[in-house]
Amino acid sequence: MSKRAQQLADTRQKIIKAAIEVFSDLGFEGASTRDIAALAGTNQGLITYHFKSKDELWRAAAHELFSRYRERLLVKMSEAKSDGPRQLAREYVREYVYFAGAHPEFFLMMIEEGKRSSDRMRWLVKTHLKPMYDYYRDLLSESLELDEESAARFIYMLIGAGGLIFAHAPAVRRLTGLNATTRKSIQAHADHMAELFVP
Repeated sequence: MSKRAQQLADTRQKIIKAAIEVFSDLGFEGASTRDIAALAGTNQGLITYHFKSKDELWRAAAHELFSRYRERLLVKMSEAKSDGPRQLAREYVREYVYFAGAHPEFFLMMIEEGKRSSDRMRWLVKTHLKPMYDYYRDLLSESLELDEESAARFIYMLIGAGGLIFAHAPAVRRLTGLNATTRKSIQAHADHMAELFVP
């Protein structure tokens, strides 16, 4: 790769990283490419160069988050020593919590976009959420003997209980004194979640 190509690739990643932060903080409607460019330390012209629209940039940001999640899950679960479906389900619960703790923007972006029936939400469901949901549903149905409706409720309870404490970390700290973002706190939350959801 030439130096110019590498610079363009690096800039694109900086833009996506900044977009994740701004979209998770302000939502799609509240975010501006001006804000994203400023956070990325670049200019709006380079955003237009890499992405045809704010919508395309949002999809790239969402894709980046889900790619990170899948990559972490594949690596960690390949290392997991499972004694059967229940133990595997416990490990998946833990890994979701670890990821939610490291990337609260993941939870925030999904919550924000899930509130309305938009083209972005439909794309998100079809491209990323449905394959992930189907996998978790099948795993939980087998490991916990849940019917389809119960598995759906279980998954949404897991998403909320696993991610909210990190997405609302400043309020959690002011209210309870707990710093939810430390490695120790994330580990403790993962352990509690695994015990609670897959006893």
